[in-house]
Amino acid sequence: MSLKDKLMDDLKAAMKDKDITRKNAIQMVRSAVLQVEKDNKVTLDDDGVLEVIAKEVKKRRDSLTEYEKSGRQDLIDGLKAEIDVLLKYLPEQLTEDELETIVKETISETGASSAGDIGKVMQAVLPKVKGRADGKMVNTIVRKYLS
Repeated sequence: MSLKDKLMDDLKAAMKDKDITRKNAIQMVRSAVLQVEKDNKVTLDDDGVLEVIAKEVKKRRDSLTEYEKSGRQDLIDGLKAEIDVLLKYLPEQLTEDELETIVKETISETGASSAGDIGKVMQAVLPKVKGRADGKMVNTIVRKYLS
């Protein structure tokens, strides 16, 4: 079963269960997938759908920090619930320790030694952790080891 089919089945189940948060999160992801497909005139495979889901999670996490600054607890709770729903579709996320190990290996592979090599290391690390780690976290760890 493709990821798009799973999303559709889960949407139907959420509607039957009257789980509004799950229904809304899945609908927004399906809408984003359709938008990408129409814009690029392609049909996304599971990897493409995972990229869209990861982008949607990132958007919500970015919004979450803004809502926390403004103290909007009602919106914070809703966003956290949506993030939890969407994370179930992504591969298991890497821990900070696992990421540090991958970054250290990549630094030694690329021969990076200074902050000027951050781009080279990031370019090598991101394909290894695709969909399993946030780019900001990867960047922070790379900067930590190259500074």
